[in-house]
Amino acid sequence: EHKVIIVGLDNAGKTTILYQFLMNEVVHTSPTIGSNVEEIVVKNTHFLMWDIGGQESLRSSWNTYYSNTEFIILVVDSIDRERLSITKEELYRMLAHEDLRKAAVLIFANKQDMKGCMTAAEISAYLTLSSIKDHPWHIQSCCALTGEGLCQGLEWMTSRIGVR
Repeated sequence: EHKVIIVGLDNAGKTTILYQFLMNEVVHTSPTIGSNVEEIVVKNTHFLMWDIGGQESLRSSWNTYYSNTEFIILVVDSIDRERLSITKEELYRMLAHEDLRKAAVLIFANKQDMKGCMTAAEISAYLTLSSIKDHPWHIQSCCALTGEGLCQGLEWMTSRIGVR
């Protein structure tokens, strides 16, 4: 089993993505207090996915989930330009954490169906992803509501297994 943590600010779409993976359908969600955990199987690969609440008051406890994490899925709300700087801060704080030194990072640029959203390229530039040299990373445009782009993200994760 490969441990995955799904993080991002509140309302980015983390839980919607988790249940889209699990049931291939949109589930009405409410803000996550604590975490949701589900097993997702992709081509005989088992991912144990921890969807962690993203409200400001909960972010300080994210590190309690880091142990043995192989993949970080960072969900970005592509409409929320105002808080992208907070997302960037949280991303680099995670990447500096000892328990995540071997983790690969998948960034989902969510809500690509919304008018005026930032593209994956804009988000990548803002987050200066090209400066991340010690973690494999991939950014994927997606729409949690339709599921578009989610499979490509999972395929990237599956392709990383055993690559160190």
